[in-house]
Amino acid sequence: MLVLSRQRDESIIIGDNIVITVVDIRGDKVRLGIQAPTEIPVHRQEVYEAIQRENARGTDAADPAAVKPLSVRKPPRLG
Repeated sequence: MLVLSRQRDESIIIGDNIVITVVDIRGDKVRLGIQAPTEIPVHRQEVYEAIQRENARGTDAADPAAVKPLSVRKPPRLG
């Protein structure tokens, strides 16, 4: 794991098209802004794990074609 120190309004870049910016720091919480192409899903870990559980349940069903996997759409970008 790469560990970096950043201050507010500083960013890191992943590849050529993902930018993560420290938006705010309040106490022990950090707010991050993430810019990524719409085809790359971005989720909080707990949301990602819930999606994976739902998808696994869907494949365990008697008729997998009848179960539509759960997906989460990213909200539209503003600005």
